[in-house]
Amino acid sequence: MVNPLAGMGGSVGLKGTDGPEILEEARRRGARPLSGERAARALIRLTAASKSPFKVLTGSGDLGEHSALAAGLRPVVVHRTGPGGSGPEDTRAAAEAMRSEVDLLLFAGGDGTARDIVGAVGDRVPVLGVPAGVKMHSAVFGASPDSAGSLAALFLDGSPTARLRDAEVMDLDENAFREDRLSARLYGYARSPYERHLAQNAKAGSRAGDAALEAACQRVAARMREGVLYVVGPGTTMRRVMDALGLPSTLLGVDAVLNGALVGSDLDERALLGLMEGRPTRIVVGVLGGQGYLFGRGNQQISAEVIRKVGRDGIDVIAPMDKLVALEAGSLRVDTGDAEVDALLSGYLRLHTGPDRSVLFAVRS
Repeated sequence: MVNPLAGMGGSVGLKGTDGPEILEEARRRGARPLSGERAARALIRLTAASKSPFKVLTGSGDLGEHSALAAGLRPVVVHRTGPGGSGPEDTRAAAEAMRSEVDLLLFAGGDGTARDIVGAVGDRVPVLGVPAGVKMHSAVFGASPDSAGSLAALFLDGSPTARLRDAEVMDLDENAFREDRLSARLYGYARSPYERHLAQNAKAGSRAGDAALEAACQRVAARMREGVLYVVGPGTTMRRVMDALGLPSTLLGVDAVLNGALVGSDLDERALLGLMEGRPTRIVVGVLGGQGYLFGRGNQQISAEVIRKVGRDGIDVIAPMDKLVALEAGSLRVDTGDAEVDALLSGYLRLHTGPDRSVLFAVRS
């Protein structure tokens, strides 16, 4: 199952694509569909990793058929969309058509797609998400498209390493999100395959009052150099950095700082690349709590192209030790959508954890 519109708002700074007006604005800003490509990646990995033959049921066209064909599969179409393209009602209808026929429902989308599918099938069939949205706070997703494909193969092959768990299905209010307010809700639980290195956890909330983290943020802010553009990612940790600079910040967006001044607020990929032109640039980011992502979850504006131009040595990461210790996978993750950039970021990266304190921590693509 593919939500063909999922993730289009990410790189253009819209924080989602719920609603026709937001979708139109995303297209106006130059966004393009990515979920079909990510679904095909997952299916290619599934085909390569699976030891058993399997059959694919799907929806017509962009609802999944095209992705399956791109992966070299011959799918059986169980739901056909009407004229004018697919919508949430097609996702639900296709899921209902599949629920008594499949061993696993694999979908590409974000939290909204997860809500639609779980609302249609409940706990009657295991579900696994290929991450393709902007908001992926739920625990039903693979760590990346390739990880989702590998996990699906383990589960369908009956491997004991891919056990089922009750995974949270979360979603954010996009309108509140665009207004810099977090309004999350638990919509239920789904039965979902799990393996600690291949699946992501639900996003964990931030906690206040960490003196070491505060000092680390102040230290990074104090070391910002004249003439260097700093791209500051979203999140409460980055808000501490901006507070240390005495600047306003976009809690859930990406800002830019040059010579101690705010030169861009809530920027998209295109605006970032424009500001970077001809300037040395560094990226300052935090770690997404509970999931351990540096890039690819909630900060898609800092795209693979932005990262490639800055380089690995131009990235400053700030994270409290307790958040790092709590990561079940034992490493940080990246899912930029570009295999070359993901490989560039992999390995050990130095993270700021306190005043004059840092650790080397593993990063996995």
